[in-house]
Amino acid sequence: MAKECFICKKTVVSGNQVSHSNKHSKRVWKPNLQRVKVVIEGTPQRISVCTRCLRSGKVERA
Repeated sequence: MAKECFICKKTVVSGNQVSHSNKHSKRVWKPNLQRVKVVIEGTPQRISVCTRCLRSGKVERA
């Protein structure tokens, strides 16, 4: 399963974690994806959707 929203194509973002002593280490921020069952072109399918798209009503559950 890819770490990408099916609707808005939101993916992982990389950057630095900065400690109090200003040390930098690489890290990634992952989108909050949920596996939901939706109807696409008349057939029910399971897709990965971020919670922002779920809450805004961009996808309707089957």
